[in-house]
Amino acid sequence: MHKRPIPPAGTVSRLFVDSAALAGNMLDDPTCRAIDVYVPAGHDGAGLPLMVDLAGFTGSGLGRTSWKNFSENVPERLDRLIHTGVMPPAVVAFPDAFTRLGGNQYLDSPVFGRWEDFLATDMVKAVEGRFRCGGAGRRGLFGKSSGGYGALMNAMRHPYVWSAAACHSGDMGFDLCYLPDMPVVLRALARHDGSVERFMTAFEDSDKVAGNDIHALMILAMAATYDPDSSAPFGVRLPVTTDTCELVPERWQAWLDHDPALIAGQHKEALASLAFLFIDCGDADQYNLLYGARRLSRSLIGHGVDHEYQEFSGTHSGVEHRLDVSLPAMARALSAS
Repeated sequence: MHKRPIPPAGTVSRLFVDSAALAGNMLDDPTCRAIDVYVPAGHDGAGLPLMVDLAGFTGSGLGRTSWKNFSENVPERLDRLIHTGVMPPAVVAFPDAFTRLGGNQYLDSPVFGRWEDFLATDMVKAVEGRFRCGGAGRRGLFGKSSGGYGALMNAMRHPYVWSAAACHSGDMGFDLCYLPDMPVVLRALARHDGSVERFMTAFEDSDKVAGNDIHALMILAMAATYDPDSSAPFGVRLPVTTDTCELVPERWQAWLDHDPALIAGQHKEALASLAFLFIDCGDADQYNLLYGARRLSRSLIGHGVDHEYQEFSGTHSGVEHRLDVSLPAMARALSAS
């Protein structure tokens, strides 16, 4: 049942990549990862740009290609955009990057493994080798929330691999988006004698996960990403004191060293080299990401980095329609390379 005429459907194939970059991760997460790959109708992938969809926290690329109620999944959206001529054809990869801590920021970490290397090396080799797509100057990343953060960070840190990035409602302005949840995680841990291990055991054994526990899990995942402690359970070291929730300056600084709104200037040459850089956020984003996005755009303007920044009416939820803006523009930029 569709509201629109059904366009010719592209194909979605599933690859499995066993990655050395993910070996030895502290979570014992699998190193063999599934990647769904979309190829437009009438194409075999050869010569097309490669675009990579990075799922948000608690998500997976495999969920991005599955059935969606009252709307389109991403392959169906691509079918429509390409069939109507709004978007040039492109191959789109959807890696499964779900982790035991509930998500991924797509950075290298001893806790999660070397996800930057996985994306830039293992995944790219597998997808481009199979579908003869992408290549230098013709690869881009996009995503929402944690996925938008990952797209932006990987593009700024590996511009020799990625030539475009679209960051939808991405994590930034860490003082506003993460600090409000620090009391949440402390209260969650207090129910388990302050133990991350006991919290995780209870979380994984639970038949029904509480919403606040998801927020607590997210903060644990961020801690294991931005300031990992390889000697601690799950690599978690919080940036606040456990009794009074006061910031520990050196620990919090380690988080801020990963805040795009603060570090963009350190990567201005890489960001300026991108063929396409897109950032947007809802004007009522409940995680306060709007303010971080504004800070980032202001920094990019100050450093002379060409980009497109948009604000739209909405929250952090239900923003899939924004792909109608970013994906055609990214595909055009990569097709012109």
